[in-house]
Amino acid sequence: MPPKSCTDAEFISIFEQHGPAETARRLKVSSRSVYGRRRTLENNIGRALVSPDNRTGRVAIEHPHRATLEIQNGTVLIGSDAHYWPGDPSTAHRAFVLMCKRLKPAAVIMNGDVLDAATISKHMPIGWEKRPKLIDEIETAKERLKEIFRAVPFKTRKIWTLGNHDARFETRLAHVAQEYALIHGVHLSDHFPDWDCAWSVFINDDVVVKHRFKSGIHAPHNNTMWAGRSIITGHLHSLKVQPITDYNGTRWGVDGGCIADVDHKAFVDYTEDNPKSWRSGFVVLSFRNGRLLWPELVSVFDKKHVEFRGEVIAC
Repeated sequence: MPPKSCTDAEFISIFEQHGPAETARRLKVSSRSVYGRRRTLENNIGRALVSPDNRTGRVAIEHPHRATLEIQNGTVLIGSDAHYWPGDPSTAHRAFVLMCKRLKPAAVIMNGDVLDAATISKHMPIGWEKRPKLIDEIETAKERLKEIFRAVPFKTRKIWTLGNHDARFETRLAHVAQEYALIHGVHLSDHFPDWDCAWSVFINDDVVVKHRFKSGIHAPHNNTMWAGRSIITGHLHSLKVQPITDYNGTRWGVDGGCIADVDHKAFVDYTEDNPKSWRSGFVVLSFRNGRLLWPELVSVFDKKHVEFRGEVIAC
């Protein structure tokens, strides 16, 4: 059946009474279409459209830098800390593209630090280390993200949660050239139009994906304790799952590891050849009837293979 049309006032009423998933069902359109129209209307009317939290009877607070997903049955792939530099793609990147083709996810989230942005870092160069030009990093990131874009179904939601390295791009410009703020090209999102940018993603309102929160070796545990929700972060490159159970049930703190190789050239000098408890890989989330199953990890086995669900997979 063709999509059902409605006025802006009718759309607002349905959305704020029933939420995005029910709005999409009633209007016979995709969730992405609902979110797109919602953003347009918010800009037009000058306020946020909020959806009800059906489990508590409260109205959910919407934040301008928060993306939302509602997934009843489906898969989400989350890759963190790619630190893309010119050159051959990492093993984890090749595997990420492969799993996008195999699992046909409802959403793909690049969870921060897609760029390394070494040349505009606040940190001074170490010795005579060579760093790629920023334009070369951006062009490489475009190429790698295009490989992911082509590997997923058309309706797959693609979101980029900004990391501290990504933020260097606009931070540098804001510091030296504030008068360019409204000019196209000065925002990182201008260069990656196929991806929605946000600081965080809330899935079904009880799973949070963001680049970083707490720090240290106990970060996955502390993240979910403080968030009160299952939370998937990057930044620390450690690739682990920590379940937490209390009177509210079980939730998970997940560190997404890194898409970059752990011996990436970007890491060599500042780690000073110290041992690193880092792991290259990424996260697979599966939802059944809106409930998150135990988070799964895809980890690099060697330069040409990853391990996942008891199999060693060539990539």
